[in-house]
Amino acid sequence: MNEQGIKNPKATLTPLGFNKTTALWNLERDELINKTLELGQGVLDDKGALCVNTGEFTGRSPKDKFIVKDDLTANSVNWNNINQPFSQSDYDVLEKALIEYMDKLETVYVRDVYACADPSYQLNVRVVTETPWASLFADNMFIRPSHEELLSYEQEWLILCAPSFHAEKLLHNTRQHNFSIVNFTKKVILIGGSSYTGEIKKGIFSVLNFTLPHLKNVLSMHCSANIGEEGDSALYFGLSGTGKTTLSADPHRKLIGDDEHGWSNEGVFNFEGGCYAKCIDLTEEKEPDIYRAIKRGAILENINFFEGTNTVNFEDTSITENTRVSYPLSHINNIAVPSVGPTPKNIFFLSYDAFGVLPPISKLTKAQAMYLFVSGYTSKVAGTEAGITEPQTTFSACFGAAFIPLHPAKYAEMLGNKLDESGANVWLVNTGMTGGVYGVGSRMSLKYTRAIIKSALDGSLVNGSFDTLPIFNFQIPSSCEGVPSEILNPRNTWSNPEDYDKTAHLLANKFVENFKKYEAGTSEDILSAAPKV
Repeated sequence: MNEQGIKNPKATLTPLGFNKTTALWNLERDELINKTLELGQGVLDDKGALCVNTGEFTGRSPKDKFIVKDDLTANSVNWNNINQPFSQSDYDVLEKALIEYMDKLETVYVRDVYACADPSYQLNVRVVTETPWASLFADNMFIRPSHEELLSYEQEWLILCAPSFHAEKLLHNTRQHNFSIVNFTKKVILIGGSSYTGEIKKGIFSVLNFTLPHLKNVLSMHCSANIGEEGDSALYFGLSGTGKTTLSADPHRKLIGDDEHGWSNEGVFNFEGGCYAKCIDLTEEKEPDIYRAIKRGAILENINFFEGTNTVNFEDTSITENTRVSYPLSHINNIAVPSVGPTPKNIFFLSYDAFGVLPPISKLTKAQAMYLFVSGYTSKVAGTEAGITEPQTTFSACFGAAFIPLHPAKYAEMLGNKLDESGANVWLVNTGMTGGVYGVGSRMSLKYTRAIIKSALDGSLVNGSFDTLPIFNFQIPSSCEGVPSEILNPRNTWSNPEDYDKTAHLLANKFVENFKKYEAGTSEDILSAAPKV
């Protein structure tokens, strides 16, 4: 086969079964952009960003994600309707078919990258893609080796991504034609049938969520992180759409990363080298860092232009509400270099509460923090997953159930140990509804949320007075600079307080009902933090 580009002279795809296709290794970013344009797979906007359409899938497809069940994973993975088993024999058949298909392509694009900014935990990942813009995405989202490092780079994990390859359900035992399959023993991820690049990013996140806690005693986290001028790190947990990227992009704090981190004995570190931000209704005024990051090298997914122009209409959701932009961290001016920080002082759990029951902010005890971490309450935001068009109440363990192969109690126990060691404050922040349920109340003001976060970070909240929220027993501040005091207690924002009480009981019961599946593996201390219904 023909192999060109910058690479370790010993590296080749031939042992995998590639013999005919041309493999282009580690092309320059401009080369990948130009190839995308030449192939008619994208266009440039007026700021030079590459705009692509991911086709059939504009979000992840969790029901089509599998883990190979073998000797390594059989008794360690928490098998459920999220961590779905896939047989080794079916995997072997599918891998062979995928490689044979990709080998018939005129060209494949190879990208050698790192995951994890802390060299002690760095993972070498080789990404082989069908399209040049998917290779650019990998270059954006992971950590880029230097030219010298590429010459001696050795692969540990491999991703094979071919969107135009469709699995056959009866032959390959997939649910439908698209799939994402992780094989921990072979250290390979197969992705087919979907051009949605988030499958690449989250595939490696799932890998790290298994290897770091299970093998290296590092807490892996679905969170953003930043660091203040005084060297104080903060973590922001939450599912997509709850504000991780927005709230961590603070002009007064350096960004460590916007989505995935590890917490070791030395501190916190970013898994990635880029950001993958939602850009629905994006404006320079609301989110200046993200807006200004959209330039040459960034990839905009599933957007539309204003008619007759190449200016993006960020309000247009006709393709999807899950419009996204991928860009390297270097597109943000205010970043931590390298992407690491000390042990955090403040931790925020971000929940989009569609019930309008939770306060704008609550201070949590250690037991409450562990309980809420396992619960992972939020609402799925429209567009984040295929088929979601309106917010749906959900519980997602550890604020990322789709990506955690181990039992949630494992991650919660590690969090509890970290809280004991660090003394960090844990806050629950409602970025969802206030004044009523979804459809009646209004979305929590971003201005107020930012003010609340600021007061927590500067210590004024923790040093103030608190009231107790009935049923949930959360501590809620009685005042916060820049925020009307009447919205701090959610009951006060409802036109009928009795309706609030009924809804609060309803939500509390949902917490209790959801937690039943974790009771067997959970300590009495954590169980005691459940809402009192």
